[in-house]
Amino acid sequence: MSPKSILVLEKIVKQFGQFRALDGVSLELSAGEILGLVGPNGSGKTTCINVIAGLYRPDEGNLYFQGSKITRHSLTHSAHMGINRTFQVPKPFKSLTVRENLVIADHYAKRPHPPLDELLEFVGLSSLADREAGSLNSSQQKLLDLARALATGPNLLLIDELAAGLNPSELDKVAEKVQYLAKSGIAILLVEHLLGFINSLTKRVIVMNAGREIFEGDLETAAKNPEVNAVYLGG
Repeated sequence: MSPKSILVLEKIVKQFGQFRALDGVSLELSAGEILGLVGPNGSGKTTCINVIAGLYRPDEGNLYFQGSKITRHSLTHSAHMGINRTFQVPKPFKSLTVRENLVIADHYAKRPHPPLDELLEFVGLSSLADREAGSLNSSQQKLLDLARALATGPNLLLIDELAAGLNPSELDKVAEKVQYLAKSGIAILLVEHLLGFINSLTKRVIVMNAGREIFEGDLETAAKNPEVNAVYLGG
């Protein structure tokens, strides 16, 4: 375990019945680093995020955050410590306004964070602050999801397919936001299917298949790896 690591997973196993969604996953992530987590559907990427966030508890292995063991911590406890996440399919409080969604996140926050108006400006939703969240389109709801996560003051941010459904202009803007967050010192674990988007943000990716890491390195090298090519890039 490197002294610089903010997050460490040691041989994490998560089972659902007889199915091993995670089968001995290990990884490390440092403050201010962006780590891409890629792989085919069903490879365990989102399950990995759910375990780190505290939504699921692992059946085997250990997690460490800022040097403290958090293997059995709940979702709420993890958020209070400085871990938060976005969701592949955002679930805002649709009948509340954009601002009210952030106010709720702020109410449960235990850590310092930028003012809510600054977060709205950061994600580009200031002009929609008084709109009901349910009236936002899918890309705007993803940005609201990001703002809600930031409203808890995380220093580890787990991002699950934030780029899905965005047009090229939106992708560029989101990439700038993610890079800004990393430069501010937030560690980011990024689950994504858009390889070009990941490649614009980081040169370190972990490729997963069947709940295991099968490669760690940059995407260019991954594309030349026979196992990666077979299971992820279609042979």
